[in-house]
Amino acid sequence: MSKPSIPKGTRDFGAVEMQRRNYIFDTIRSVYRLHGYRQIETPSMELLSTLMGKYGEEGDRLLFKILDSGDFLSNISHQDIEEKNLPRIASKLCEKGLRYDLTVPFARYVVQHRNDITFPFKRFQIQPVWRADRPQKGRYREFYQCDADVVGTDSLLCEVELIEIINEVFERLNIACSLHINNRKILAGIAEVVGVSDQLTDLTVAMDKFDKIGMDGVLKELEEKGISEASIERIKPFILLEGSNEERLMSLTSLLEASEVGKKGLEELRFILNHINTEQLSCEILFDPSLARGLGYYTGAIMEVKAKEVEIGSITGGGRYDNLTGIFGLQGTSGVGISFGADRIYDVLQQLERFPEETASSTQILFINFGEEEVSLLQPLIRQMRKNNIAVELYPDNAKIKKQMTYADNLSIPYVVLAGSEEIKSGTYTLKNMLTGEQSLLSQEELFARFI
Repeated sequence: MSKPSIPKGTRDFGAVEMQRRNYIFDTIRSVYRLHGYRQIETPSMELLSTLMGKYGEEGDRLLFKILDSGDFLSNISHQDIEEKNLPRIASKLCEKGLRYDLTVPFARYVVQHRNDITFPFKRFQIQPVWRADRPQKGRYREFYQCDADVVGTDSLLCEVELIEIINEVFERLNIACSLHINNRKILAGIAEVVGVSDQLTDLTVAMDKFDKIGMDGVLKELEEKGISEASIERIKPFILLEGSNEERLMSLTSLLEASEVGKKGLEELRFILNHINTEQLSCEILFDPSLARGLGYYTGAIMEVKAKEVEIGSITGGGRYDNLTGIFGLQGTSGVGISFGADRIYDVLQQLERFPEETASSTQILFINFGEEEVSLLQPLIRQMRKNNIAVELYPDNAKIKKQMTYADNLSIPYVVLAGSEEIKSGTYTLKNMLTGEQSLLSQEELFARFI
């Protein structure tokens, strides 16, 4: 009989992992709420008609599709099978799919519930998503996203607020990071100026790989996409921009003088950068003209965050989308949002060993079990401590003290209380610090005071 296993790209999470994951979720959740975002949830599965066509060709390919129940082969003809037209067959076999991200379901939610929503609508959502991707370090088939979005306003102050949220979250998590920012209108302007507006996607996909494959790799990919040598030469100055954010903006102001859409993108980006108090941010802000982000629904500002001390890819991303709700019938509703990649953030904190010690165990005190009489005397105290939000356990069996101590040590429980019946009746308890070995004889009042 083979050993049980789980699908590649998925993970089990034990008690310690869940403590640490909840530390990340609670940190993000608390910052979102400070800024007035309200939590919602959407179903794990959506209709494929909702999901398809929103993420580009690659995104559609990575959607997990759910097989229809019943006689799902009834719509499949012999011709379909002979032609091996997998997309057409899949469309006949499946009407639902697992959500690829939280943004498209959110856009569907806004349109479906628009009569019940007060705009601008600020929501956050912390739920798993699924992608039929090739698993590798930092990339999973099932992972959590922690999204915040604002819809119903064009104000670029929303972008400013989201950047401040990103900064606050990573300050609290003690992760040094850099935030790369660009604008899709700037990319459209570059394509217009160099004469490849009809190949905007090819251009942006190649430019987005600059930090991975370098200039030579980008130029080679552009050549393979059929972009002319003259256009490629005109692209080089845009990719090789150097200097401060302001110097890069000044250079692009000159290079994009002939493009109205490009100038609009620069205007929007300058507004955002001018309204960020960089002196109060620990996160480095970098204007990166090569940043494109792959999702096709972005129309304005785009951003990605990278950890400075760990090579793992982006740990947060987002941007503005003006047309997403229009796909579902609600026109003229602009939105902007970000998404924290909780699984990658976990891996960063794990590698840097920066999880707080208290995330190793949810229990603060273990009471040693000396027997039935002691248990009966301890139970009122234990109940009272729990009412005061002190997390305590009573070892269930009257086992050897060494075994009970090993239990506390294995679960990283920081304190153990040892008290026999006579000590309990006299109101004294021995509190042992499991890390230092130090022991203190405390009254019940002193024991409470130590942990409240």
